[in-house]
Amino acid sequence: MRLAGPLRIVALVVIVGLTWIVVSILLGRPGAGFPRIQQLFTSPENSATAGKAPVTSLFLLYRGALILLLLILPALILLLLMSSVKDNVGRGLNIALVNGVSGELIEARAFDMWAGDVNDLLKFIRPLHEGTLVFVASYDDPATKMNEETRKLFSDLGSKNVKDLAFRDSWVFVGAKGVQNKSPFEQHVKNSKHTNKYEGWPAALEMEGCIPRRTTAS
Repeated sequence: MRLAGPLRIVALVVIVGLTWIVVSILLGRPGAGFPRIQQLFTSPENSATAGKAPVTSLFLLYRGALILLLLILPALILLLLMSSVKDNVGRGLNIALVNGVSGELIEARAFDMWAGDVNDLLKFIRPLHEGTLVFVASYDDPATKMNEETRKLFSDLGSKNVKDLAFRDSWVFVGAKGVQNKSPFEQHVKNSKHTNKYEGWPAALEMEGCIPRRTTAS
C-alpha cells in the first residue's frame, strides 16, 4: 500500500530528524547536531552536578504544510507529541505540555486563533506548574484572537517574539514555566506579501535543540 502524500512527508521528516540526532550522539561531538544547547531553567540539583553530562531531552519542531512536534528522551525513546498522523493538530496554536522532570507528555491540544475562543487557551496555560516545558507550533493564523493576557503569559514562558505575533505569521517556540531568561528556542517569520515564500504564506520553519532536564520537581 502506498502512503498518502502528507504521510510520506511526515515519515521523511521523522527519519531525517532521527538520523541526524542519532549520528550526532554517536559521534560524541557536543553541539554537532544542535547549534545551541541552553538550560531553560536551573535548579540546585543541576548546579550540584556541574561537570557531569546532563540528562537531556532532544526535540524537533516542524511547522509548514504539516505540523510535527517530536521529543526524544534519554535512551532514544521517541515521543511523538503532535502530528498530522496522530490527528491532534489544527489551525491556530498547537501546544504540547511536557513534564520537565520525567519528560512525559502531560497534554497536547490545538487552539483555533481565528474562530475559536481565546479563553480556552488561557485556561490551558494559566495553571502550569513550574518546570513544565511548553512546545508551540503555529498553523495558518496564530494571533487574531490573542489578547494582552495571552501575550503576557507566553512572554513569561520565555518568548520574546509573541508581542509582535500577527495574522498568518509563522511561529515555533519552546518555553518553560519558571524560566529565568528568554528562551533561545524560538523562531518567528512575519507574514508579508513582499517576503512570503509561498503565495499568502511565510516560509516553513524547522527548529531543533537539546534541553537539560530537572532532576526534581519544584
